[in-house]
Amino acid sequence: MIITDSPLNSLRTGRWFKLICGASYQHLPSVRSLTLAYTLAGADCIDVAADPAVIAAARDGLAIADRLGEQARERGFGYRQRPWLMVSLNDGEDPHFRKAEFDATACPPNCPRPCETICPAGAIAFSDIESGVIDRLCYGCGRCLPVCPADLIQTRSYVSTPEAVAPLVFQTGADAIEIHTQIGREADFRRLWERIRPQAHRLKAIAVSCPDGPNLLEYLRTLYQILSPLPPDTVPIWQTDGRPMSGDIGRGTTLAAVRLGRRVLEARLPGYVQLAGGTNDYTVAKLRSENLLPPSPFPTVAGVAYGSYARSLLSPLLESVEFMPTTIHGMPNPPDPSTLSQLEAHPDRLWKAVGLAHSLVSQLKGF
Repeated sequence: MIITDSPLNSLRTGRWFKLICGASYQHLPSVRSLTLAYTLAGADCIDVAADPAVIAAARDGLAIADRLGEQARERGFGYRQRPWLMVSLNDGEDPHFRKAEFDATACPPNCPRPCETICPAGAIAFSDIESGVIDRLCYGCGRCLPVCPADLIQTRSYVSTPEAVAPLVFQTGADAIEIHTQIGREADFRRLWERIRPQAHRLKAIAVSCPDGPNLLEYLRTLYQILSPLPPDTVPIWQTDGRPMSGDIGRGTTLAAVRLGRRVLEARLPGYVQLAGGTNDYTVAKLRSENLLPPSPFPTVAGVAYGSYARSLLSPLLESVEFMPTTIHGMPNPPDPSTLSQLEAHPDRLWKAVGLAHSLVSQLKGF
């Protein structure tokens, strides 16, 4: 059994596993439960939205995982120590930082509502309780936009303001940050980084996420120059955003992530290359078949980040728990607001969720 001892060692040995809760995802019970399950399964990093409430939910999940860590080890899962908590920021408009929106009262009465069917997060509803986009569930994938017959759906984007970044990151105890950028935004990236730089020594990692495009490698080299010199204990991670927010669509989406990862490896940038964007249960097998994971005579990636696929793997189980009443001495009790959505209150479902998470984590770590 191969088990890494720390997130940093996972990067060094090519077994780094990151869970992406979603840069725009704000459903607090799910963030908490996903953090708990994937931490107990052996994840190295939990990436969350730059929202104090979301960060607090993730930290709560981490604290519960600390308490249950010994049980996880006894069950053969990969928990060894607390993963890094990473906060996602952006230096400009980015599909990861947006929400869909529309006025449900304007929908034609005979509309077949394809938006409701296609939404992978269950974020579109038509009911007396909630109609339209459920903001806290939407993570901005955009799949609803082209299917609306009446062309009513729009998106609302937001950008991390440099003035708000430092307090948000450092007062909430984040271990790392990820900056989403795009080719040609050197000035915006620099402006954001200058607000972070004075406190960068408190971070264990700085991740840069960028999609493919012309002159990508030159752009990443420019960003490294902007970041330099990094504090000696802060490592750079280059996240290759192959096909954003698509890993749950099908196995083929991983091909873009692997292709982009190979390209960025050719740049020989200081730090570590980590895949994202379309990753799923086929990614590790594809990486191994192309000698992109250790041991290999060629440059290798340090690990993989999983977003929509990792969330969809657990979502049916987590949804079944959300409003389940607890039991005391075998007798059912009405739902207690203080225990609603707390995965650990239902041990059978907790360890089933950890098992599902472990089935993905173990592909990379070799448990």
